[in-house]
Amino acid sequence: MSIRFEVKKTIEVPKQQAYIGLLDLDSAQSWMQGLVGMERLDEGPMRVGSQWRETRTMFGKEASEHFEVVELKEPDKIVLRCDGSKGTTGKGEFVFTYILNSCGNHTEITLDGEINGLTGLTKLFGKMMAGTFKKACEKDLDALKIYLEN
Repeated sequence: MSIRFEVKKTIEVPKQQAYIGLLDLDSAQSWMQGLVGMERLDEGPMRVGSQWRETRTMFGKEASEHFEVVELKEPDKIVLRCDGSKGTTGKGEFVFTYILNSCGNHTEITLDGEINGLTGLTKLFGKMMAGTFKKACEKDLDALKIYLEN
């Protein structure tokens, strides 16, 4: 059984600009809170299969996670997968689906988060942490909003 959460934000930029902003790892240092670094594990433009290691300071410690692009439908949808077994988390799968909709000159971004593969105590802990994941994703989208609108 998966643990799910949703975050919605309206950003005052065209949909294409929001789409590009979500995938621009080079600019993430300018807006992503707690980011220590991004290490691309491949080269070229972002595409299905692109991978990177993202390191952030969380709860006072550095944590690195492995991300992969699993679906792109420009400029409407981005699906990212974080394989917890390849990072600090050590287990689980985290799927982040971004749906972008135009609202006039604005873009509404809906982030559907899904946490899978947790068992036993980590499953219980994951349920308790779903609110923390949601708040962290909301802060990221707030920071992206400020970055893109300025």
